[in-house]
Parts: sequence; C-alpha cells; structure tokens
Amino acid sequence: MKISIFVVDDHYMVTEGIRSLLQNEKILDWMGHATNAASCLSFLKLHEPDVILMDVNLPDKSGIDLCKEVKQLYPSLAILGLSTFNQQAIIKNMMDNGALGYVLKNATKEELLEAINTVIKGKVYYSFEVLSAMRKPEPNQLLITRREKEVLLLIAEGLTNAEISEKLFISIPTVNTHRKSLLEKFEVKNTAMLIGKASKLGLI
Repeated sequence: MKISIFVVDDHYMVTEGIRSLLQNEKILDWMGHATNAASCLSFLKLHEPDVILMDVNLPDKSGIDLCKEVKQLYPSLAILGLSTFNQQAIIKNMMDNGALGYVLKNATKEELLEAINTVIKGKVYYSFEVLSAMRKPEPNQLLITRREKEVLLLIAEGLTNAEISEKLFISIPTVNTHRKSLLEKFEVKNTAMLIGKASKLGLI
C-alpha cells in the first residue's frame, strides 16, 4: 500500500528538493504541493493525502495555525512540521496544534522516509537535530518571569503602559521596568522588534 504525500511550502527549491529525494521511492505517491495555506485548503477539499509536510512559515498564514485548521477538518491526516527553525517554542507550538512530527529542511532522504513511515503509524517523530534542540534549555524562556510574560502579551495586544498598569494592578514605573527588561532579554531595541522576535519564538 502506497503512502500519499503532499508538501506545503512557498520555496520552490525546497519543494523540488523533497520531490527529487522521494520521487523514486516505490512506497510513496507524490500528490504535488501548495505554496500557501489557501491553495492547501483548496487542494484538501478534493484530495486527502496520507501525510503533509508543512512549512511553519507561509506567506498568507502561519503554518502552525494551518496545521490546527487542517487537523480539525481532517483528523486522520498526519502532518510533519517542516522548517529551518529548531527553537523549542516553535516546535512545541507546531506539535501542540496537531503535527505528529517535525523535521528540518536540511533533513536527509533517510530522515524524511523515517519521518513519513513513523507518523503514518500515528507515532511521533523528531529528527536528530530537532531532538537535540528540544533537550537544550532555551535561555529566553527560562529568564522570562510569569509577570513579564503577562506584560509581553499585553504589549502585543497594543496596550499602553498605563493600560497595562490598570489591567495588572501594578504601577506604571513597574510596567516600564518589565518592558525594559523584556527588551534586554530579547536583545532588541524597540517594541516592534520585541513583538516580532517573541512571535517568531512562539511566545505570543
């Protein structure tokens, strides 16, 4: 019995690289690829592959959000997160939203085949590099206090220091202290960069 696979990635070289690695495998049936979330969902209305290799970053929607949506619509479909990022927060978010495995874009043919054969059985798969990343402590996550996380989320919602102060029942100078601390810990210069980096790490 063949395993049908589908790739969702907006980089042609990545898609072609995966196709060239797997096209001669007799056990696999290549169903094609989508370059964004919208075309993926359109494809799935007509076809249901066994396994999707899904990029974490897509042009029209986060791959993490798409993963959750696809799993809600097609619960039996196995999804493998595909990315250049190996931060714990991103991996965990992808897995929490329905992915059964996570591989990096530099994965070997053997890793891809092992990943596909593992998730098709309903088992979890992490590539070696991903597993190593999961075992390492992430300094940013360990250093952020519960209160700093609360402030970070409210900053991301666009609240001012005064509004955050009122919402969390703390003084404005205290909010300002937390804000400065977050900028230092994330090694960024302004709020926009802070939100961008926190989002990339899957913290907001």
